[in-house]
Amino acid sequence: MMNAPTSAAKAEPGIREAQDSSEFDRFGIAGVSKGLLKVLETTRKVSKSNSSVLITGESGTGKELIARAIHRNSSRCDGPMVVINCGAIPGELLESELFGHEKGAFTGAVRSRIGRFEIADRGTIFLDEIGDMSPDLQVKLLRAIQERRFERVGGTTTIEVDIRVISATNKDLQTAMIKGLFREDLYYRLNVIPIHILPLRERKEDIFSLVDHFQSILVQREPGYKVKIFSENARQTMLRYDWPGNIRELENLIERVSVLVEDDTIELHDLPDHIAETSSQSIPPSVAAVFNNEIGFNEAVDLYQRSLILYALNQTGWVKAKAAEILKINRTTLVEKIKKMNIEPENDNPIF
Repeated sequence: MMNAPTSAAKAEPGIREAQDSSEFDRFGIAGVSKGLLKVLETTRKVSKSNSSVLITGESGTGKELIARAIHRNSSRCDGPMVVINCGAIPGELLESELFGHEKGAFTGAVRSRIGRFEIADRGTIFLDEIGDMSPDLQVKLLRAIQERRFERVGGTTTIEVDIRVISATNKDLQTAMIKGLFREDLYYRLNVIPIHILPLRERKEDIFSLVDHFQSILVQREPGYKVKIFSENARQTMLRYDWPGNIRELENLIERVSVLVEDDTIELHDLPDHIAETSSQSIPPSVAAVFNNEIGFNEAVDLYQRSLILYALNQTGWVKAKAAEILKINRTTLVEKIKKMNIEPENDNPIF
């Protein structure tokens, strides 16, 4: 049965909420996995500086959310955060978008226009999909980042700005450098502080924290929406699925079932076929180990119990009373099993 939305899951991105520590605010970034907590710890540290940050990870992993958390926790939080997707704007127009242009600089430039770098003055500029930028424009970007000054397209006046640069990509920039598609000097200028976000398939303990989070957003957005629970078969299938679209795919699924499923419980047959099919494709590791003659029945049972307990503890932030409620056992029984199996947290307690 699904947990009630946690405090971290209740805040929609952009809405400040109280956290365990006033030193760092997640701004609604949900999850409990060791990989995510490591990213958030780096985010906390880097938010105190003005260093350039390069965020890497597959599409849909939440790179922009991390960038926004850095800005909102920084001393620049009262300044603008300007986002530009370098892969969504044609190359011939991207320079003007970044640095602005003067009237008559090119066909169609009927008036002067300021660029994103000027708009971001005293704030943060987020260059998303930086790996799609042309090598010619990379030269001009490098100078602007190094000197914090530039000229508008068709202009001669040098403009100075006070900005913090955060960039992101889903591409392998080191391979792009070898192929001559990305400048090495620009890479090292951008990659002062690297942050890599793991794909959802490598941090599946975050799945149902995210489910709670997306449902809490629906509660705020859709009057009368009632939080749904997922059957055990549906939960296990979602944990087996690899989520190639990452968090964005999971968010789309939650919105889909919120509209199409009228019952209070999401069953296996309510999931899209390509997800539901994974139910019959995977065998639990404890079962596979028995049939591969690696362990016996009793060891398999112990392994399965350990996995259940550890998962419940991670889902609840190691609040034993809540974990026991999920597992439908007494808290004292759970504590005894934890001691007997020598189960310990996989990560140190986070400071936020």
